[in-house]
Amino acid sequence: MRMTNMFSTTLRQTPADAEIASHQLLLRAGFIRQLGAGIFSYLPLAHLAMNCIENIMREEMNALGGQELTMPVVHPADVWQETGRWSQVGDEMARFKDRSGHPMVLAMTHEEVVADLARREIQSYRQLPQLIYHIQTKFRDDPRPRAGLIRVREFTMLDSYSLDRDWAGLDHQYQAHYQAYFRIFNRCGLPVRAVGSDTGMMGGKEAHEYMYLTPAGEDTLLFCDTCDSAANRQVANFRKPVPQKEALSALEKVPTPDASSIADLAAYLGIPASRTAKAVFLRAEMAEDQRPLMIFAMLRGDMALNETKLVNCLAAAGRGAITGLRPALDEEIEALGACPGYASPIGINRDNVLVVVDDLLPLAPNLVSGANEEGFHLLNTNIGRDYTADIVADITLAEDGYPCPNCEGTLHSSRGVEVGNIFKLGTRYTESLGATFLDEAGKAQPLIMGSYGIGVGRLLACVAEEYHDDQGLIWPVSVAPYPLHLVVLDSKDGSSEQTADQLYQALQDQGLAPLFDDRDERAGVKFNDADLIGLPLRVTVSARSMANGGLEFKRRDQPDRWIVPVENAIPIIQSELENLQQEMESRFMTNQPGRCRNTSTGSPGGH
Repeated sequence: MRMTNMFSTTLRQTPADAEIASHQLLLRAGFIRQLGAGIFSYLPLAHLAMNCIENIMREEMNALGGQELTMPVVHPADVWQETGRWSQVGDEMARFKDRSGHPMVLAMTHEEVVADLARREIQSYRQLPQLIYHIQTKFRDDPRPRAGLIRVREFTMLDSYSLDRDWAGLDHQYQAHYQAYFRIFNRCGLPVRAVGSDTGMMGGKEAHEYMYLTPAGEDTLLFCDTCDSAANRQVANFRKPVPQKEALSALEKVPTPDASSIADLAAYLGIPASRTAKAVFLRAEMAEDQRPLMIFAMLRGDMALNETKLVNCLAAAGRGAITGLRPALDEEIEALGACPGYASPIGINRDNVLVVVDDLLPLAPNLVSGANEEGFHLLNTNIGRDYTADIVADITLAEDGYPCPNCEGTLHSSRGVEVGNIFKLGTRYTESLGATFLDEAGKAQPLIMGSYGIGVGRLLACVAEEYHDDQGLIWPVSVAPYPLHLVVLDSKDGSSEQTADQLYQALQDQGLAPLFDDRDERAGVKFNDADLIGLPLRVTVSARSMANGGLEFKRRDQPDRWIVPVENAIPIIQSELENLQQEMESRFMTNQPGRCRNTSTGSPGGH
C-alpha cells in the first residue's frame, strides 16, 4: 500500500477525550475513528491487524475440529423469551420492533441461536460431539463505554459453542478451549492470566476469564503469592478468620451520637470494626412480572459486601432473576421500621424485606449493631438469639492482603482487562429450547453446551496497550497490519525513488507487501509516522543510505540501524521477520497453560 493512496491519516495531536495509551495511539496512527459513544470505525490499518488476529483464531478453532458458520446479528425475541433472558437481561440488550410489530433483539451473544439450531439439526448421539464458531458483530448498550476499544457498545467477537452428549464431553471441550485460548493470546503476543469468574447472565456452573493485567483495567483480580489461586474479585473467596468463642452477653442499648458509620462507631466505643455488624440495604430490580425486592444484608463491620455473591446466593435460593441492584433510599429503609445509619434486623418489619447474613456472623458473637433509633446502637447482638436470617451465605468481598482460601499465602490484587471467557453452560439453554438428542436406548437427552468468546477489537487494543513507547505503537509481527514500512527519501537524480519502486514490487511478489511511504514529505515527518504506526521493521531508501552501501534497516523495537546491500534486502527482510516471530514464540513458551481447576473451590486455574 502506497501512503499517497492510503485512506487514513495520522494525527499530530492527541485527541482530548482519549483516556489511555492504546486509545490515543490507535487514533493518532489512523487505525480507528469514533462515530459515537462506544462505536468506532476500523480503518484499513486496524482492519488488516484484526484480520491477522481473526486468522489466528480460525487456525486454532479449526485445529480443535471447529466448523465456521455465520449467525444473524438480529434475532426474533421468541428465542430469548423461551430461555427467559428476554426479561432477565436489562437495558444492555437493544430491543426494537420490526415493521410488523414483532419484538426483535440486536445480538449481544448467540447461545439462544445455537440452541435453536441444535434442536433443528441434532437428532442422534451419533452426531455428537460438535463444535461450531463464528466471528461476528455484536451490540451491547453499555452505559459506560470508555478507553477506546477496551469498552465499547458495538464489537466483533469470536464465539465458539460446543455440543456434547454428557458432562465428560463438555469437560474435554472446555479444557481444549482453555488451552487453545492461551495459544491464541500467545500468538498475538499478549500475556494473560486465566482466573475464575462469575457466570453472570450466561448461566452455567463454571467459568474462566482471560485477563490482561494492566492499570487501565476495570476488573480487580486476586492472586495468591504462594499457590496458583486466581479469581476475579467478583467471585474470589478467602480464608475467613475464626472468632474466639465467648459466652453470649445480654443485649444492651447504648447512646452513640453522631456515629452513623462503622468508623465513627468503632472510634466512639473504642472497639475494632471487627466487633461491629454492618447493615447494607439494597433494592433489587427483578425480571418482568416480579415485584422489586428489598434486601437487608448483614456482615462484619470490617468487611465489604460483594454484590455478585449476593445476587448468586439469591438465585441459588430460588429468589428469582435479579436484573439490577441499587442502594435503598432512606424512605425505603424507614418503611421497614429501620433507621438509616443505625439499622439492624432486630425489630424491623420482615414482611417486605429479605435478610441475608454473611456466613461469618453466626461464628462472631456479641457484635455491636444498630438499634433502629437515631443515635443509639445495641451491644452484644447475636444471630439466632436476637434475630434470624432468611439466607446465610458468603457475601463478603475479598480484598488485597486477605488470606488465601487454599494455602497459607496472602492474596494480592491487580487490575486487568477481560479479553476472553469460557463457560460451562450445561443444559441452561438446551432444556429451555428443547434441544435434545436420542441416546443409544432411543431416549431423548438434553444437549450439553459450552460457550467460549474473545473480543477481537479489545484484544487489538490490549496488544497496543502492551506494545508502545513515547513515539508510538510497536506491533508484534504476528498482528502487524503490514510486515514492514518502506520509506523513500527524495534524491536529486531520482535514483532512490527508482530503487524503492523496484523493491516495493519485488516485496509484493514475495508476499511481503509493505506499507510504502512514497509521500512528498520531509524525512522527519516520515520517520515520526513510521514510529507512530509501529510496523515491526523499517527499510529506508535514501541517497545517504545508498552512498553507505545500500538500504538502512531498523527494527521498531530497537534503536540500532544498519546497512544492507540492495541485492540482499529481501532475504534479510525475511530473516528479520522470522527472527521477530521466533523471539515472540520464545518469550511466550513460559506462558503455557496447564489444566484448569474448578472455580467452585475458590481456586480457579492459572497457567
